[in-house]
Amino acid sequence: MPPPSAFLPSGFDVSRPLVLIAGQGVYPVMVANAVRAAGVPLRLVAFEEETKPDLIATFARQENRILKVGQLGHMLNALQDFKAGYALMAGQITPRRLFKGLHPDLKATRILLSLKRRNAETIFGAIAREIEAIGVTLLDARAFLDGQLASIGCMTGKRFPVDREYIDHGVQIARECARLDIGQGCVVRKGTVLAVEAFEGTDEMLRRAGAFKTDQALFVKTVKTRQDWRFDVPCFGPRTLETMRDAKIAAAALEADKVIMLEKAAVLQQARAWGISLLGF
Repeated sequence: MPPPSAFLPSGFDVSRPLVLIAGQGVYPVMVANAVRAAGVPLRLVAFEEETKPDLIATFARQENRILKVGQLGHMLNALQDFKAGYALMAGQITPRRLFKGLHPDLKATRILLSLKRRNAETIFGAIAREIEAIGVTLLDARAFLDGQLASIGCMTGKRFPVDREYIDHGVQIARECARLDIGQGCVVRKGTVLAVEAFEGTDEMLRRAGAFKTDQALFVKTVKTRQDWRFDVPCFGPRTLETMRDAKIAAAALEADKVIMLEKAAVLQQARAWGISLLGF
């Protein structure tokens, strides 16, 4: 019988519990639905003021733990209590909480003090090491969402409205920004860079770019050169599409098989209705 996802490790055991470490939005909900459909036992670690209450409500009381952001020791204890074989991180934690608003326990405090640089990659990388140190395999964050990834070609149909040379320029800028760990996206227009993504996130970048002339503007989303697929995988969903519409940016290029499209079918349908073209490169 084939594995339920191409992004699972060889020897994946569908009988061992998988713990979903869930942040904001619909992404964790999609993962939960797909994991359940695959018949894998599922448990939940949720975070106060981050995880959707509707998702938490789908788990029995003994199958979920609700923590404050930063309670790493408690999270590791939950994984062990659940006898987890696997864990999967899905959904963003409010970026400012990584620097202000944390409630670190002793385990998290020790890790934070050991980091020379504090950003999403170093913090989540340290958390990943702690998870795997207790014998739990942290899965590729694309696992179970194979059908929700950006795919090659113009996904909205018809001809993509931006010329190839300008697409190539946007991809080059986005990849260079990702290599430098600035961000994973940019907006370009006819060879000019309008905005690059940094700590503020994708939607704020799009709003800034919308302050300029945006005919023929292109939003590009890529991944880091040495992307750790266990966390911080780029996503494109209904909220970003709406922000593009409001900013009058009518084209986006997403790296195929690497960018997760949240509610892909609905996003493509809405993009067509709004006259927004989406390309997988």
